[in-house]
Amino acid sequence: MAETVLITGASQGIGRETSLLFARKGYNLVLAARKPERLEALAQEIRGMGVDAIAIPTDVRDPDQVSALAQFAIAHYGAIDVLINNAGIYMLGAVDKFSLDDWHAVIDTNLWGYIHTIYALLPHFLERGKGTIVNVGSIGGKVPIPYQTPYTASKYAVTGLTEALHAELEPKGIRVGGIHPNLIKTDLMERAIFRGKDEQDAQQRHDFVANAVTSPLLETPEQVANAIWDAVKHHKSDVLVGSATISKTAYNFFPGLMQWVFRRTFAMRDSS
Repeated sequence: MAETVLITGASQGIGRETSLLFARKGYNLVLAARKPERLEALAQEIRGMGVDAIAIPTDVRDPDQVSALAQFAIAHYGAIDVLINNAGIYMLGAVDKFSLDDWHAVIDTNLWGYIHTIYALLPHFLERGKGTIVNVGSIGGKVPIPYQTPYTASKYAVTGLTEALHAELEPKGIRVGGIHPNLIKTDLMERAIFRGKDEQDAQQRHDFVANAVTSPLLETPEQVANAIWDAVKHHKSDVLVGSATISKTAYNFFPGLMQWVFRRTFAMRDSS
């Protein structure tokens, strides 16, 4: 009998590539994201591969929607074997320019979105005495990056959440792992938030990241998807993807230098 994976943020980027990879591995798919048209198109593509998939439009910030997602998925397939938390928002700008609404946007999605799905599915995993939770984090959850403070705060929280869950749940048969990529070639611009001293500064930050994510030097969503699969298959609790290993090692040995580099890179007009 095929196992079932539930993936949030499934309609694009890392989530889409992870969904396709798990479909190729023979998993049933529960696809969750906020864009119903994209989600259903992906589900149809997966069904065309001869694999069962259901699309459930869900805003992970809403615990009631997430609870309904989990209940429907369990009722449909009988069990969920793997949860992959992936939905997220990126932010860049001077910390004093972010509003409380900005902070809530990133924390409610990047952290509470993960908490909501875990809260909804953990009783199911505990009852079965098995299950896997994978939280897609970021190098920003391993290395403090200036001018990404709300984003970094959310990802450090995800790292702590993941490590604490792993320590507590592994003896109960539930595997928990974290995946930490660097900036990758994906469509994060669609939901990213940029703030600055003025409109020109915010636009400069937008353009900087828009150009950066097209670089051929960056890892791809497919590479992150492969890291997720590797973590699930081999029960890995902590995975740095590609160049994220270099970033983490450099920060461990030269924290002052790396902070200087980050400030030089991301300060932009805030340095004037």
